[in-house]
Amino acid sequence: MSESDKHQGHKETGAETGAETGADADTEGVLAEVGPRLRRIRKERGATLAGLSSATGISVSTLSRLESGLRKPSLELLLPIARAHQVPLDELVGAPQVGDPRIRAAKPIVMHGRTHWPLTRQPGGLQAYKVLEPQRKLEPEPRTHEGYEWLYVLSGRLRLVLGEHDVVLGAGEAAEFDTRVPHWFGSTGEGPVEFLSLFGRQGERMHVRARPKKRGEDD
Repeated sequence: MSESDKHQGHKETGAETGAETGADADTEGVLAEVGPRLRRIRKERGATLAGLSSATGISVSTLSRLESGLRKPSLELLLPIARAHQVPLDELVGAPQVGDPRIRAAKPIVMHGRTHWPLTRQPGGLQAYKVLEPQRKLEPEPRTHEGYEWLYVLSGRLRLVLGEHDVVLGAGEAAEFDTRVPHWFGSTGEGPVEFLSLFGRQGERMHVRARPKKRGEDD
């Protein structure tokens, strides 16, 4: 084996060892949090060590050592505790939530008579909303601001005034525009409309467009 191969082998071994050390440290960190979590969950349920011992068959001294961190948790100890508290095992060990991509419905926001359901989880950047615009007849009041917006109509008809254009979007149609152009969108007065709104303050570009109509064109 050449010296360069030996050197490369040492580097790879060192990297693997470093990764294992990091993983071990993460595991130890998770285990260190189990005891305080067990104590908190037990106290939240108003249970005593004696009562939990009776329900699980685990001695009071073992339960006490678990909660104080003097006893390393194991499945044979945690499973009966989880059953006694009627909680998932993940809640005892503080495992991160993974695997479910569904967005839970957030509390709707009502602004200017329009109902918004936030669909994005993180603040800043691109924001997405489901919007319900009630049936009403409003006079367009175009405005401008920084950003870029994309609209997609789910049901009903949405009127969009953009610069010199006056557009009516039906279900399945979309529009995108720079919000520095004077714009307004709302009800046509014919019925309610549901649509998705994506708004990016940094001017993110989306790529689905509806052909705008000039004012006076038939819908």
